[in-house]
Amino acid sequence: MSTGSTKCRRRGKQLIRRLVYVAFFLEVGLLLVVLPWSTFWDNNYFVLKWPAIRPFLTNHFVRGGVTGLGGVNLAAGFADLSLVFASRESRDATDRPAA
Repeated sequence: MSTGSTKCRRRGKQLIRRLVYVAFFLEVGLLLVVLPWSTFWDNNYFVLKWPAIRPFLTNHFVRGGVTGLGGVNLAAGFADLSLVFASRESRDATDRPAA
């Protein structure tokens, strides 16, 4: 096995791992942005089990805070995705032979 194929395989593993992280951040971000404003949030397991926390969870400041965390996750996911594309473009530019 040559060092070139080992290097390529390692790059592929890093790319897949990074894309999984991006997918995770985007999914969690979307859930945290949407869920606090849905009916699921009002009738979830914890609210049904402990009715005393309903005023806290249905408070608009708490919902806004959770939505803000979702926005941070989305921003992190898109930032990481842009780094993936930037690293691929720079690597492609260095791999091309000069004309």
